Amino acid sequence: VSDIAIDPRNPAVFYVGLGTGGVFKTNNNGVTFDPIFDKQPVLSIGAVAIAPSDSDVVWVGTGEANDRNSSEWGDGVYRSTDGGGTWTNVGLKDSRAIARIAVHPTKPEIAYVAAMGNLWKDGGERGLYKTTDAGKTWKLILHAAPPSDARTGCGDLALDPSNPEIVYAALYARQRTPWSFAYGVIATNGQDVGGVFKSSDGGATWKKCGGGLPNLTGRIGLAASPGKPKL
Repeated sequence: VSDIAIDPRNPAVFYVGLGTGGVFKTNNNGVTFDPIFDKQPVLSIGAVAIAPSDSDVVWVGTGEANDRNSSEWGDGVYRSTDGGGTWTNVGLKDSRAIARIAVHPTKPEIAYVAAMGNLWKDGGERGLYKTTDAGKTWKLILHAAPPSDARTGCGDLALDPSNPEIVYAALYARQRTPWSFAYGVIATNGQDVGGVFKSSDGGATWKKCGGGLPNLTGRIGLAASPGKPKL
């Protein structure tokens, strides 16, 4: 299981994304599940997100973001407006692996996508992307500086529950070969480009977080507390 998304209107309805098995949906609190993604060309899932303001809008990022040598890959982001009944590929087809999707709390057409990129080679679509038009267009709003951007993706993201303009994101470099695995500064020739970043203007500008965090980091998970957003 790579991700779970719970309907904010009805917690008995939730979606489960599998690293190699597509997306399943339950309407009865997990008593039964229906496969709802099997007609799509890929079944490797990295992220699932429900729009808080309209739970019929579901976003799926294909390609699991784990570092296993058997990890499968995807072909971008999919969006449904009927609770997973039908799907449309809305881009980022060269992202290969998507770690997280976050949807704006009141605008279901605005979403952030953390793309890890190809596990096995340089390049492709990596970093944090944002769409304001339901995936018609995408903007790369956070990435590592060249040449490290060729191996550095965005491993997680979180929105401040009290202010969706405040965005947290984590950059993470990695690359596998048939005989090795490199991550962090090893994958970027000593350049420390990973870490936690914060934006207070919806991704227009960013500042790297410090003040207690280690300088050299690997894969990072993020979450913002609903009760105390400063945590």
